[in-house]
Amino acid sequence: MSKFDHIRPFYDSEVNEAICGAVHHPMMKALMSFAFPDVDAETWEKQLKKTHSKRDFQINFIYPAVQKVLQKSSEGLTTSGFEKLDVHTPYLFISNHRDIILDTSLLNVSLHDHGQIMTASAIGDNLVQKPFLHTLSRLNRNFLVQRGLPPRELLQSSRLMSEYVSQLVLRENRSVWIAQREGRTKDGNDATHQGVLKMLAMAADEDNLMQYFKKIKIVPVSISYEYDPTDALKMPMLMAQANDEVYVKEKNEDFNTLLSGIMGQKKRIHIHVCDVLSNELDVIANEFDNQNRQIQALAQVLDDAILSTYRLWPTNYIAYDLLNKTTRFKDKYTEREKSLFERRLEMRIDADNKTLHNGFLAMYANPVVNKMKYQNAE
Repeated sequence: MSKFDHIRPFYDSEVNEAICGAVHHPMMKALMSFAFPDVDAETWEKQLKKTHSKRDFQINFIYPAVQKVLQKSSEGLTTSGFEKLDVHTPYLFISNHRDIILDTSLLNVSLHDHGQIMTASAIGDNLVQKPFLHTLSRLNRNFLVQRGLPPRELLQSSRLMSEYVSQLVLRENRSVWIAQREGRTKDGNDATHQGVLKMLAMAADEDNLMQYFKKIKIVPVSISYEYDPTDALKMPMLMAQANDEVYVKEKNEDFNTLLSGIMGQKKRIHIHVCDVLSNELDVIANEFDNQNRQIQALAQVLDDAILSTYRLWPTNYIAYDLLNKTTRFKDKYTEREKSLFERRLEMRIDADNKTLHNGFLAMYANPVVNKMKYQNAE
C-alpha cells in the first residue's frame, strides 16, 4: 500500500472497475444525459465501460460536460498567458478560488485546448462525502485535502499532502492545481493564505526554501466570472461574520453550492496564467533569511500577480459605483448592464437589509478596489 492511498486519485489500473461500479448510478446518468443529450444511454454506457484511463475519462466525458456547462450557463470562456507555458513541463498552478468545481475544471479545459499537461487538483474531503462524488473526483484526478482534523493529525495530513504535490510535479511529470486559500473567497478580496504555502514548503529538502519553490515551478492564476453564480449563497456567512457569530453550514450546503456554481448564470469568464515565478523568488531569498518572512513575501508576490491580472467586468464597476454612490466608472458599463445588475441584486437580496445589500455589492466591488492599487484605476 502507498502512503498516499487515502488521498490520491485512482491509478489507471483501477479506473475501469470504478467506472463499471458507478455506471448505473442516477448521478452518472444525469451527468451523461446533460453532457450528451442526443446520445442514448446504451451508447454512452458502452463507451464508459471501454474506458481504462483517467485521461480518457476526462477528455471523452468530463471535457464535453464542461463545454456544455459553458454553453448553457455562460457567454463564453476567454484565456490569456497559456502560450507562454511549455507543453512538456509540469507546473504548480496557484489560483484565486471562486467556484468549488469550475475553477479547476475550466483551467483543465484551457490546458487541454493548448495541448498542455492537465492538473491533479486538490479538493476538500467535505465536498465528496457521497460515495459517487468521491469516485467521480478520483476519476477526474482530484486528490483529497482532509478538513476539520485536530492539530496533530492536521500537521501529519499537511506533510503528506506536501509530499504528494512534490511527487506529482517532480517525479510523475504531472501539473497540480491548488487554491491560494482554504475555501472560496466570499467577499471578493482574493488573498493567499500563508498556511497553504507553509504546507507546500514541508516537502522542501533544500536549505533554501525559495530554491524548492523554483523547482516546482509556481504559476499564479487569476480567474474571474462576470456574475458569481453563488453570490447570494455566500451572503449568510458574510452576515454571520458581520454579526460576529460562528457560521454553521446547513446539511447538504456544500453540495447545493456545487450544483449552483455549475448551473448558475456566469456570463463571461476569463482565466489568465501568469509567468512562472523565478526572479521574484531570488529576490525573496536574498532579502530574507527567516522562512516565515519568506513565506509572507511569497504570499504577497502571489497576491500581486493574481490581483493585477484579474479581469474586471462591467458588474464590478457597477457595484463599485452603487456601493460608493458615485459615477466614477460610468464609462465602463451601459445603462442596460446596470439595470440588469440592479435587477439581480433586487431578486437575490432583501433591500431592507443594509448589511446584506452592501455585502453583495462589496463582493463585486472589491476586485476594483484591489485592482486600483496596481493600475491607477484603469
